[in-house]
Amino acid sequence: MLEERRRHISESIRQVPDFPKKGILFHDVTTLLLDPKAFQYSIDDLAERYKGKGIDAIAGFEARGFIWGAPLALALHCGFVPLRKPGKLPGETIRASYSLEYGEDVIEMHVGAVQAGQRVLLVDDLIATGGTMGAGIKLMQKVGAEVVECAVVIEMPDLGGRKKLGDVPLYAQVQKDGE
Repeated sequence: MLEERRRHISESIRQVPDFPKKGILFHDVTTLLLDPKAFQYSIDDLAERYKGKGIDAIAGFEARGFIWGAPLALALHCGFVPLRKPGKLPGETIRASYSLEYGEDVIEMHVGAVQAGQRVLLVDDLIATGGTMGAGIKLMQKVGAEVVECAVVIEMPDLGGRKKLGDVPLYAQVQKDGE
């Protein structure tokens, strides 16, 4: 059943060559969202994996991590914490930066959204180079939370993102090539 689910999830993801620039093969999860069976399989797989693991909060990355993180938090009966780009959250925030190909970017969360000692699952749609996910780990470490695992729909292993996670395990529902 698990392999059938993963095959259906994988087959529902559209590949768009030369987007956002020439030489990039973009994996578009919006087509997965159009397939209720594939989306349900994806959420169910994650919920089954983390049920009973004592997850206190799901932290999802803007924007597609919100799509998976919120229903997963409901399924696991825990809180959902949005990790956003700078200036998008009202009130006091805490931030972590990460490197991009040409510069740096930042993610933020509300101060107090995650407490010291809480067990957190980081969720996004995809991991490529690992910069965003690595920043999420740094953010949780700053507040003294434990990152149980990083979970994604797609891992692009040829881009080496897993290496930026340190000792934090990565769970990917499917693997795709980046080129």
